[in-house]
Amino acid sequence: MTAPLKATAALVTALLLVLTTAAPAQAATPATKAPVAGTLRPHNVSGVYVAGVSSGGYLATQLHVAYSSRIRGAAVFAAGPYYCAQNNVAQALGGCGDNVYPTNVSALQAYTRTWASYGWVDPVGNLSGDPVYVFHGTNDTVVKKSVTDDLVRYYQHFGASVQYDSGSPAGHAWVTPYGTLGCTATASPFLDNCGTDPQSALLSKLLGSVRAPNTGPLGGTLIRFSQHTYAVNGWAPGLSMGADGFAYVPASCAAGQSCRLLVALHGCLQGHGAVGTAFVDRANLNQYADTNNLIVLYPQAGTAATNPNGCWDWWGYLGATNYPIKGGAQLETIMNMVRRLDG
Repeated sequence: MTAPLKATAALVTALLLVLTTAAPAQAATPATKAPVAGTLRPHNVSGVYVAGVSSGGYLATQLHVAYSSRIRGAAVFAAGPYYCAQNNVAQALGGCGDNVYPTNVSALQAYTRTWASYGWVDPVGNLSGDPVYVFHGTNDTVVKKSVTDDLVRYYQHFGASVQYDSGSPAGHAWVTPYGTLGCTATASPFLDNCGTDPQSALLSKLLGSVRAPNTGPLGGTLIRFSQHTYAVNGWAPGLSMGADGFAYVPASCAAGQSCRLLVALHGCLQGHGAVGTAFVDRANLNQYADTNNLIVLYPQAGTAATNPNGCWDWWGYLGATNYPIKGGAQLETIMNMVRRLDG
């Protein structure tokens, strides 16, 4: 590894391995499904949404902005505004994490409008009225609240309908009733239990209403599929993505009923290679999927020399400047999965 790459890896590691002391929670045990090898197939999908945490939150916004004609809303945990890093790892760390540098949200909005005029992202008018759920914990020391505040301002500028949950004492994590850590923790597997159910709030925001989750045995199928099939280069590790991804398909959706599709994006150090199926099993999404005709797609990032923590590409570590727009390698790979499921 060259000196610049070593420095980059060290900086990213320093940002993402900040730990807070918190006693482990007595985690509830969710009903799970063992993954079954299979392939993605078309379903009767009536709408597509995206959710993510940390680097997955940044990628969720990239997907939403680039493909707002297809993606109808977003839920973002512990992340900042679209194109925050501006293809610069120093800005990613100092501006989009600690907020030592400004995020320049007005410039990010201007970039978005210009790129929309070029056709690099969908027309910004699509964002008007879109439901957006944003979560930031008061003990998140990785992404400062001021950065997430700018995410809210970014979306509001384009007329999105934003619900902002910033009162939880959570650390830098996806908060879930099935979290294995205490509420204030920032540590692997980045699943905090705060005694709350943010998934009810985010799905109510995105879908308009939500039925109570299935608290018994899951009735759907967890498919483990090859991401190579959808990778724009035919080889997922070349895009810092895992060989396999996962999709939870409720029985009702498999039988042909109309269903929505949620793309759920894990954070750094939270993919299958780092924590197995912890995020897939404990995100509290499969439980809601069963009772709300919701397919959940779990793409998987992987590690690389320039991405030792298995983050999604929100600062340009793959070496291409088009990472946040149409044609970006990871965006297009995930959209290929969406297109397959969406028929």
